Amino acid sequence: MHVQEWLETIPAVAIYALVGVVIGLESLGIPLPGEIVLVSSALLASQHGDINPYVLGACATAGAIIGDSIGYAIGRKGGRPLLVWLGKKFPKHFSEGNIALAERSFEKWGMWAVFFGRFVALLRIFAGPLAGVLRMPYWKFLIANVFGGILWAGGTTAVIYSVGVVAEAWLKRFSWLGLVLAVVIGLASMLILKNRAKKAAAEAEAPAAEPVPVAD
Repeated sequence: MHVQEWLETIPAVAIYALVGVVIGLESLGIPLPGEIVLVSSALLASQHGDINPYVLGACATAGAIIGDSIGYAIGRKGGRPLLVWLGKKFPKHFSEGNIALAERSFEKWGMWAVFFGRFVALLRIFAGPLAGVLRMPYWKFLIANVFGGILWAGGTTAVIYSVGVVAEAWLKRFSWLGLVLAVVIGLASMLILKNRAKKAAAEAEAPAAEPVPVAD
């Protein structure tokens, strides 16, 4: 059953709770489809008046901020052994290559990695725990966490809800054409994201180039 079809079978209060919990767990370091659940719920809100988009966005934002904060505390206490343990439990997401890529992002961008990491699936899972492991000052983490959570969760809800409202009215006039365009755009977006993810993984796992000896 499709995520959106399943969401249609449960009450609005349960959807608010589900979005907050799933995004919270994803943010603290558990690989879950938080973005898929949020997008599906926002689309559902655009089609059904029972779901309030403002409440939905608030629940998503709260889950993102609280989850990241818990992840930070766990990472700060667990340290490097925590990353090793996560690598054993979730080898696909917490592989050495992915961890190295995330660490390089944090070393280069600092608190901006937490902020912009909200918009990248891999960093969204890593941001909280890794910031704790790397001992980022909590006040820096908190600022980036709060503003990143508001912009990502609230912004995603607002954009998807607005697109859903417009698309529903448009599809009533051009149903078959709209369906074809939606499928084409969806497939193209998926292929682009997959290609970028593969490139990022390849760069992370590529061995560092050996220094060329200089002749005397």
